[in-house]
Amino acid sequence: MQIYYFSWVRERIGKSGEKIDTEANTVSDLINELVQMGDNYSSAFSDLGEIKVAVDQVFVTDFSHSLEEAEEVAFFPPVTGG
Repeated sequence: MQIYYFSWVRERIGKSGEKIDTEANTVSDLINELVQMGDNYSSAFSDLGEIKVAVDQVFVTDFSHSLEEAEEVAFFPPVTGG
């Protein structure tokens, strides 16, 4: 699965994206796997209230969202406008 990181999520992890093999069934499962990959991931995902997610370029609001047949997941901070 292709994973993309944006803004300060990218800065904390240290890369803009990566391809990983995962057995995750949900976004939450994927985050749990990523956190196990190192302190930089733990830091990026330490406050899930500050993380937004898109699965296959569609914004999802629930971390229990299924990843069945998903090809990409993007993590980013909340977007504000003005």
